[in-house]
Amino acid sequence: MAHILKTLNSWFWWENIWMPINVTWAHFVDRDGLVFPKPHQLYATIPYAFVLLIIRFLSERYIAIPLAKALGIKNVRRVKPQPNPVLESYFRECSKHPSQSEIQGLAKKCNCTVHLVEKWFRRRRNLEIPTVLRKFQEAFWRFSFYLTSSIAGFIFLYDKPWFYDIWQTWVGYPFQTLLPSQYWYYMAEISFYWSLLFTLGIDNKRKDFLAHVVHHLAAIGLMSGSWCGNYVRLGTLVIFVHDTADFWLEAAKMFNYARWEKTCNVLFIIFSIAFFITRIILFPCWILRATLYQPTYYSTTPVIAYFLFNGQLLILQGLHLYWGYLIFKILRRFIFLKDLKDDRSDEEEEDSVTDNEEESTKNGNKNGCGSSKHLLNSSHQ
Repeated sequence: MAHILKTLNSWFWWENIWMPINVTWAHFVDRDGLVFPKPHQLYATIPYAFVLLIIRFLSERYIAIPLAKALGIKNVRRVKPQPNPVLESYFRECSKHPSQSEIQGLAKKCNCTVHLVEKWFRRRRNLEIPTVLRKFQEAFWRFSFYLTSSIAGFIFLYDKPWFYDIWQTWVGYPFQTLLPSQYWYYMAEISFYWSLLFTLGIDNKRKDFLAHVVHHLAAIGLMSGSWCGNYVRLGTLVIFVHDTADFWLEAAKMFNYARWEKTCNVLFIIFSIAFFITRIILFPCWILRATLYQPTYYSTTPVIAYFLFNGQLLILQGLHLYWGYLIFKILRRFIFLKDLKDDRSDEEEEDSVTDNEEESTKNGNKNGCGSSKHLLNSSHQ
């Protein structure tokens, strides 16, 4: 097994995959004040990711929650349905949205009214949807990171020649020294996407969940690969182009959860403009042009990494087009119907408990589901 792993490792780090002709890993030993990226430095992104998770927990608890309360968002406790094995089994194995005939059959099976079965399913569905406060906390964390990253990225890049002339990303390649700002910019971004992967199971799950998984994996793979191949100049530009639009979206979400509709609408329109400029125009016409076309001027025999990196960038562009289509649909509905609902999120269903239902719950009405207990109770989660 050790021999197999050693062989695979030697194949993976074969110079012809990563480096131009006549260049070896020995050329990337720090010397004469020149510092180069080292693949082993990427291991640090895992502990950095846990540091970010700690920062996230503290910021969500001590900043996001007070801010949400100031904006009028309350931590509403949900009424949960009384445990019912029959309905729970149907909910998990058959359907979360049973038809009217199915509800009638379940009502007969449980010896309760159709109305109570409908309410049981409504409350059970609500339990699987994050609360508005929880959504606000997630949006606040992403907003904080993307805004900080965008500001830091601009500070790191504004005085660099390749920020204004994309051709400068290839001048001196592959012997381009690594700057401290580039190191921390990369470490923070890769760690952030690791942290998002670690929390996918507990974060708000949307309908484009799979697209987010692909995006996070592609982002980590792309940044890690560009680090190993010393495509750091281009990598920082890719990071900056992506982050500058995202914090506008997260800000729009925060005000949407607070029901500040006009502010939310303005922020979403700004995000849409920024998204289409950065992801649909700048990314393919600026970044992809620099990665697909310009390297042919510096080498007549592109290395394997050239195809690997550009393949991942094209995957990202495909995701940009997919999300651009979703954004266009939301904007079209907003313009014509004045509705700015996000199709990716499930909405919490209206839930109320009437005085009669409360009374029958307290009295253990025998008409409820089960032998002597009401299907629904008024306990809070």
